[in-house]
This record gives sequence, C-alpha cells and structure tokens, in this order.
Amino acid sequence: MEELVYKQLNESVYQETMDNGLKVFLLSKPEMAKTFGIFTTNYGSIDQTFTPIGQDESVTVPEGIAHFLEHKLFEKEDRDVFQDFTRLGASANAFTSFTKTAYLFSATSQIDKNVKTLLDFVQDPYFSEESVEKEKGIIAQEIRMYDDQPDWRSFFGTIQSLYHNHPVKVDIAGTVDSIQDITKDDLYTCYETFYHPSNMVLFVAGNIEPEAMMDLIRENQENKEFPEAPEINRSYPEEPKTVAKKDHSITMPVTTAKAMVGVKENVQGLTGEEILRGELLSGMILDYYFSKSGVFYEELYKEDLIDDSFQFETELDRQFGFTILGGDSRKPDQMTKRVKEMLHELKEQRISEKDFTRMKRKKIGQFMRALNSLEFIANQFTHYHTLGVDLFEVLPVIESLTADDADEYLQHWIKEEAISVFQVKPQTNE
Repeated sequence: MEELVYKQLNESVYQETMDNGLKVFLLSKPEMAKTFGIFTTNYGSIDQTFTPIGQDESVTVPEGIAHFLEHKLFEKEDRDVFQDFTRLGASANAFTSFTKTAYLFSATSQIDKNVKTLLDFVQDPYFSEESVEKEKGIIAQEIRMYDDQPDWRSFFGTIQSLYHNHPVKVDIAGTVDSIQDITKDDLYTCYETFYHPSNMVLFVAGNIEPEAMMDLIRENQENKEFPEAPEINRSYPEEPKTVAKKDHSITMPVTTAKAMVGVKENVQGLTGEEILRGELLSGMILDYYFSKSGVFYEELYKEDLIDDSFQFETELDRQFGFTILGGDSRKPDQMTKRVKEMLHELKEQRISEKDFTRMKRKKIGQFMRALNSLEFIANQFTHYHTLGVDLFEVLPVIESLTADDADEYLQHWIKEEAISVFQVKPQTNE
C-alpha cells in the first residue's frame, strides 16, 4: 500500500493495485460521520463496438446496453441487492454515463460489510432470459419518461445536432426499440469484457482506517478467481469536425421555448492534462462572460432574451467534447443568434491580468469547497483517473493558468462549423 501525500491540501490517499488488477484508493476522513464507496468500471454508453474477450472479430451491441447491465447487476437469482444495503443501514445507487458505470453506497455504520457487499454483488453477475425480458419493460418506461422531459430532450437534442456518427449522440439508456434486441448473452459478453478488475477502480472515502480497509479489500479479492487481464479493443466511428445539423428544432407541450447553442469541441489527440486545462479554461471563461455577473449575461437579460434558467456546461473526454449554453426564452431565434455572435466575439476579447487573477481565485474557491464533499472527491477522482490525471493535482494546474493561456484558448476555441442550434418549441394548434 502506497501513501500519496498532498501537502498543499493536507490530504493523504492510500493506493494499491490488487493482484487481479483492481486499483483501490482510500481517503481517510475520521472527522466525517459518513463513509462513501464507489466501484467504477471504465465502460459507458459510447462503448458499443468492441472485440469481446476470446474473440477475433469486433461486435456492435444494442444501444443502451451499458445502462441495462447496470440495472441487472442489482438483481440476483434470489434477491434484490438494494435490500442487502438497506439491511446494513446504507443508501445505495448506481449510474451510467457516456464513459463510466458506477455503483455506490453511503453509510454511517457497518462499513466493512457494505464494502464487501459492494464488491461482491458487482463481481457476481446473474442474468436470466426471463429477468432480461422483464427489465425491458421497466427501462422502456424510464426512456419514455425522459422523452417527455423538455430539459432532457433539449440537452440530448443539442448533442445529436453536434454529432454525425459518434455514439455520444445516442441517449445513454438507448431507445425503446434498441433495448428490445438485448439478450442475456449480450449482457454476459459486455460484462466479461469490461468488468474485469483491471478495468475498474474502487474508491472509499470517510471514517475508515486505511490499513484495515485495504486488508479487507485484498482478502476479498484474493478469495475470487478471475481470468487473466484482457486487452480491451474498442472502436469508434470516424467523426467530422463539422456539426451534423446547424439548426434543428422539435415541438413539445411547453409554454416557453427552450433554446440551446452547442459547440463541438475538438479533443482529438489531447492528453489528459490538456483536456483538464481546456475544461478549466472554458469553464472560467464561460463563467466570466455568461454567469449572472457576466457582461454577456447582463446584455442578454436586458434584451429580454433569457431568464434565470440560462445555464452553460462543458464536458470534455478523450473521445468527445461539447459545450452547451441556453435555457428558456420567449425569443428563441433572437437569443440563439445573439449567443452565437457573442461566442464569436470572444476571439476579440482580452481578459486583463487583474480580472483573470480574480477568475482563478473564484475557481480555486469553488474547487476547495467541493473537496468538502466525499461524493465529489470519489466521483471526480475516479473520472480524472481514467484520463490519467490526479484530482488532488488539479489545484496546482488552476494556479498555473495565466491570462495569456486564456487569450490563446479564445483564439482557437470557437469555429462557425462547430456551432449548432437546437430548440424545443411550443406546439401550436395549427
């Protein structure tokens, strides 16, 4: 077991790679009443085409299978695992993203048993034809529920407008039609390929004693048999730098239109640290201009083009990246036109050293406050780990950024061919 010491943050993380390849990270926070554990596999909704273990040819599995597999792992032949956690006084959950599937719990007692339960249920799959068919109806309902949510439709509609071929454009849960094609064998194929311990990370943070916890995890893993660590071969379609649709809209029963402007980010060939720096700079720049105290926000608000629902976000990963700005608007066409103009105007902007120093201080403050959350630490540590970045080294990266870095970023950021507009418009009686 190795101790990683971060003097600037007064934190220590204990790490060890198990013999089977599982990477374990422990953060001791004895002052906390709660302990949070998250068991994550480097496998998400975009991993649709890959070469299964023991085969030579690649396969393409149905859309939504990673999310479907997440649901099914909680169901065993004789019980529902959620009940196991409830009996142990824990709250359990799981989520699937574009690139990860994670299983988690939080508890204030019986931590050892909860950690064992987390490891054991994820590493012991049980799928039957009958239970798979039953689950299709449940997930189809979930998909229809999200399809009825204008905010969700506007978010995914924007991504679908940005991307031609990349599976990031597919709803994480898949479609009602695509999940009908999922079989028990498909689930086992995906599980055996992506749920090997060598493709997974366990992070436990909270009121734990690191050595005792690491001993428990080590013993748990040594008592299980796994095949040799496989090399995972994933493939993704070629994706142009241009957007799929410059302008697209749908109608829904909403009283006010939802108008979004999307920017397709170019992440090809970037290292994990370059992705991090881009994420930090875009976040700081958007905050400076488009947050409620920003000059662009104020202008949009005064022109009655936006309301308090206006927001923005950037998501960058090795395979894809996007920035989305928007919200409700009574003048959606004018709003999106003006936001696009503002994005192009960023090239002409120059952030002063004084203002950039203030931006950095704000970002550092937000980051330090977030470190008070065990959930944030565990989730983000795992996320950055897959990019080859250490969460606790993010602070020095923020501190190293300069106004010149922001200026250079602005010169290359916004390109017309990478911008798309998507709107959810009110239905009319015509």
